[in-house]
Amino acid sequence: MSAAGRRPVGIDDLVEQVRSRLDRVEARDAFEAASRDEALLVDIRYEALRRRDGLIPGALVIERNELEWRLDPHGSHRAPEATDHDLRVIVICNEGYASTLAAASLHQLGLHRATDLIGGFQAWHTAGLPVLPPGGSG
Repeated sequence: MSAAGRRPVGIDDLVEQVRSRLDRVEARDAFEAASRDEALLVDIRYEALRRRDGLIPGALVIERNELEWRLDPHGSHRAPEATDHDLRVIVICNEGYASTLAAASLHQLGLHRATDLIGGFQAWHTAGLPVLPPGGSG
């Protein structure tokens, strides 16, 4: 047991717990929501993956370690897109694991509509959705 008297939770169990509280989306649904300006796609993949695989057109690129600072609507370092706590954010990582935990963190900031893309960028690419080639611009 931990110092707080609770049994530690393994990462796999934690991810499953978090996912049960998110309204996760499939790639095509994320594409359609972004196309209708109903969601902000946020790519948290690290630079080497973006260089290797390309970019999702229109997605806001924010490194994972800056995510909360850039999307907090009251933060001093917020991105212009971080307009309010009702913003629907769809976080995208490479395969849909880190994005789950990132979305949970955004919920803690009050971004109650934050979620993530099931399968991450790889699912987006596999679905045949638009990708700018490595070196392209969003």
